[in-house]
Amino acid sequence: MRGIPVLTIFLPIVLSYVAAFVPTATTGRNTVQDVSRRPSLLLPSPSSSPFSSTTELFSTTASSSTLFINGDNELKDKKAMNALTGTSTSDKMHPLKAGITKAGMVSFIVSMCIALPTTLFPVKLLHRAKLISTLQKEQISCRIGCFCSRWLMRVIPFARVKVMKNDEGSSDSKEEKPEPTIWVCNHTSMLDIFFLLAKDKKLRGKNKRPIKIIYWKDLEKNPVTKVLFTMSGFIPVEMEDNGNGNANTYNKSSFKALLKSVKKAFDDGFDIGILPEGQLNPCPEKGLQPSFGGAFTLARMSKRPIKMMAIHGLHKLWHGDDKIGMTVTGRKVKMRNYNLGGKFKDSNEFIQAFENVVGHFGATGQDNPSWRDWSLGSSALKNGEADGAKK
Repeated sequence: MRGIPVLTIFLPIVLSYVAAFVPTATTGRNTVQDVSRRPSLLLPSPSSSPFSSTTELFSTTASSSTLFINGDNELKDKKAMNALTGTSTSDKMHPLKAGITKAGMVSFIVSMCIALPTTLFPVKLLHRAKLISTLQKEQISCRIGCFCSRWLMRVIPFARVKVMKNDEGSSDSKEEKPEPTIWVCNHTSMLDIFFLLAKDKKLRGKNKRPIKIIYWKDLEKNPVTKVLFTMSGFIPVEMEDNGNGNANTYNKSSFKALLKSVKKAFDDGFDIGILPEGQLNPCPEKGLQPSFGGAFTLARMSKRPIKMMAIHGLHKLWHGDDKIGMTVTGRKVKMRNYNLGGKFKDSNEFIQAFENVVGHFGATGQDNPSWRDWSLGSSALKNGEADGAKK
């Protein structure tokens, strides 16, 4: 009986390694259209938009009761489900591999639920005893969150993550003292925060500044995320729970406290992280949700640049659509750092750039050919900074 808890912990870890060697199911032909290139949710790019197709995608989910019917109906329903999850027939996972990957992912989540409270509790005691300051508590807690996420992903390799960075200004030698920055990223999965923490060193470099993320206050209902967010000094914003895919309703009375917290974070040596979509995206393979210009407002008030990061493929592990949820359809994840500080003339220009750079990568896993121009903004283009970045 004593061996049962040990098996419960280590069996998913072993299976995660096995999953890396289980072959991917393929077919002789790929009859499913590439649904990741849906332009309708993205604003047009200046002159070289990569989105030219006007094909409509499936708008309804196939009934689960018809997924096992033989013949043409089965094929159509499989196509519909693949379109909904952004998976083509050629890269569909083997059922065994999908099951093992899910077991590894659940094991990772359970391990985080144990590791975070256990490692953060001593820090909380030190702070209560006034042996460390609030700033030290937040810095240590942020490092602990990154450490736990990074090492548990190494021990439980349920995902294959590729981190991509542009050459200019991204190496540690060129950024010995990183400037205070507002980072923006798309929101594709409940796992986003853990992946961003786990890959923070690779994304932003070894000399990165600690980061405070602006989050939805209702996430504090989860005791694990609450202890991580509050101990790290992350900044809450209040809004109604309108469901994924629906318009956000913010409590404007909380904005004053938000702006004050952001100013203090910069003064204390932190960067700020924002998810401009403001909610989980139930269809990231089709583009972004309507985005908000809050990042531009903060950048204008603090006179800080905006830099973009993007995630692709994470929704295939844990989808933002509750109907799909943890139905694993892939384990390859791409994360991209566009390490060029943008200077935008207004919030509309920022939103357009965010949708064309981050939205494009989130949907396709590829760079928009004009991403440099979009990332820098019109203010930088007028000053000739785009040409300098290309050299």
